[in-house]
Amino acid sequence: MKISEIKPNQGKIDVTGTVSDKGEPRTFNKFGREGRVGNAKLTDDSGSVKLTLWNEQVDQVNDGDTLSVKNGYASEYQGETQLSTGKFGSLEVTGKSPSVPKEKEEKKEEKKKTDEEESVKEEFESADEESFEDF
Repeated sequence: MKISEIKPNQGKIDVTGTVSDKGEPRTFNKFGREGRVGNAKLTDDSGSVKLTLWNEQVDQVNDGDTLSVKNGYASEYQGETQLSTGKFGSLEVTGKSPSVPKEKEEKKEEKKKTDEEESVKEEFESADEESFEDF
């Protein structure tokens, strides 16, 4: 099935797509039990749909991953179609994103900035004083 074919109140949905726009999960309490829920966008070549992620799914799915949803169902919330696995469906990550952890990326940027600053400092220190007399 293609994502563009998904309609609200439809069940037995089998679809594959790529995850993007994964939001921060929130924690909730229902009937005395704590759970987590988050949303992401699932996209294929025909369109995209909001994907609801429950509990452990929140941690197993990342932007750029390819997912296969089996026996999912669609609902409508605030005029938007949403896809979920519910109790009887499943979600499988079939391709992991080659993403770099955010902390590692930040350290890489910090090192690049430090290297650039060192380079400018070395140029400045190696320039002779005569080249600055015109300023």
